[in-house]
Amino acid sequence: MGRSFSRWRLSAGIAIAAAVSLTAPPPVSAAPVDLAGAIAAVEPAVVRLDTTIDYQHAIGTGTGFVIDPNGAILTNYHVVAGADTITGVVLGRPYTADLVGYSRSRDVAVLQLRGAGALPTAAIGDSAALAVGDPVVALGNARGSESPLTNEAGNVSAFGQTISAKDELTGSSSQMTGLIEFAAPVRAGDSGGPLVNAAGQVVGVTTAATVNFRMGPGGAGFAIPINDVMAVAGQIRAGAASDTVHIGPPTLLGVGVATGDQDPSYPGVIIRDVLPGGPAQVAGLKNGDVLLSIDGTGLDSATTLTNVLDRHYAGDVVDLVWIDREGRQITGKAPLTAG
Repeated sequence: MGRSFSRWRLSAGIAIAAAVSLTAPPPVSAAPVDLAGAIAAVEPAVVRLDTTIDYQHAIGTGTGFVIDPNGAILTNYHVVAGADTITGVVLGRPYTADLVGYSRSRDVAVLQLRGAGALPTAAIGDSAALAVGDPVVALGNARGSESPLTNEAGNVSAFGQTISAKDELTGSSSQMTGLIEFAAPVRAGDSGGPLVNAAGQVVGVTTAATVNFRMGPGGAGFAIPINDVMAVAGQIRAGAASDTVHIGPPTLLGVGVATGDQDPSYPGVIIRDVLPGGPAQVAGLKNGDVLLSIDGTGLDSATTLTNVLDRHYAGDVVDLVWIDREGRQITGKAPLTAG
């Protein structure tokens, strides 16, 4: 594809289609609070993340933060989704980062920095103790890893928010619920960064902004409550795989699907791109084929496809059923790989 994507393209591989308040938030009127101390407390533990996707020749930047002095990092999954290489920079020092595991539905990922030790860690707060009007500041990497960190201050405006999100890399879509809404102009590259309260404690993870991430003064950001994030992170670090938590790198079938022209009355997903040498090509899939099922699970969307693959691991051999461009139903086996 031969082009570099902007930060919005990768660190926000999620594009917000809508932001829906479950309850009408009351007006926020709080006196300005000096958050300099809170910023100074957390900033040393903030991680600048740079990613590359070799196949798409894509690069991106994002944010994370240290939760363990030996180099365990929290971030959004969409910041690192599909990345072949991840570099994390802490206090000016770069480290290669490995994906420990993730929850696609909660947009949480845990990374491990190779060879890290004695790193500063972010203090974790209690998101349940937040109230509307509380001052918060989002720390991030919106200006890129060669520039100072951003700090976008504002106030909590609502809880329990729901957004509809689309993953641009896979075409899958989902709803994220229970989010904190805060009035601050977060931007591309801030994804995965800490939302910090006035006491210098992390109370959320910035995951999205208003429609299409086109932010300006007065914009709104959305954060996953840190209580929810830490529960998922604990499961990942314990190696406890489930229907919603995948341990290790994603499982690769090696197909790209386009859902914009999909007829919902027909089963299957239309294959628009087959990775050369990947499992799908080995099985016999070609561009234009319609993939009907994986191991007997019917496919009706890119979302279902990614969810099925998240329950598999490298080395699994899955049965595929598809219809080729001549209308013939074909079966084959694909030995899945990590990717």
